[in-house]
Amino acid sequence: MAEVSVYNMEGKEVGKLDLNDAVFGVEINEHLVHLAVVQHLANMRQGTQKAKTRAEVSGGGRKPWRQKGTGHARQGSTRSPQWTHGGVVFAPVPRDYSFKLNKKEKRIALKSALTSKVADGSLMVIEELKFDEIKTKKFAEVMNNLKAKNALVVINENDKNVVLSARNIPDAKTILTGNMNVYDIMKAGTVVLTKDAVSTIEEVYA
Repeated sequence: MAEVSVYNMEGKEVGKLDLNDAVFGVEINEHLVHLAVVQHLANMRQGTQKAKTRAEVSGGGRKPWRQKGTGHARQGSTRSPQWTHGGVVFAPVPRDYSFKLNKKEKRIALKSALTSKVADGSLMVIEELKFDEIKTKKFAEVMNNLKAKNALVVINENDKNVVLSARNIPDAKTILTGNMNVYDIMKAGTVVLTKDAVSTIEEVYA
């Protein structure tokens, strides 16, 4: 089992924690991690891009000049793609870019991502994260105490004070254990888990 230090909000080590190898010590499957990231980005795409084809632009109902004898190249419409104000060739149309991954593949990808963070030494455990009020400055202080840069903070419960305190910090993001995804984990410089979050993750994914 991998052993990590547990820190308090002041950044001081207060103990050790053994991580379950079934979640934090699996064989890393880079292919599935890549697939999960691609899927996340594809599912985020709006797919609302649209341009008009030659069939949809207005005008061009009449042949601009006769077929032969003018010295010009033959033309059937002033709305062909080569004309100004003509239609677009193979114009993009609204579409759904999303695709599915099997549950088993998603689980393996998530566990691989967590394992890679443990292997890199960029996964930290904090004993608890509690604020009496919404205060961005306090959240920033905790991240500085932990020396966590570009942090993804995984919490177990939707604590309003914690979430709103982190909202205005550009290089910090909070996420619930149930909403964890491979993209956010891999993008983060440091993954900070609360002790409760570790227990929940091990319970769900082990």
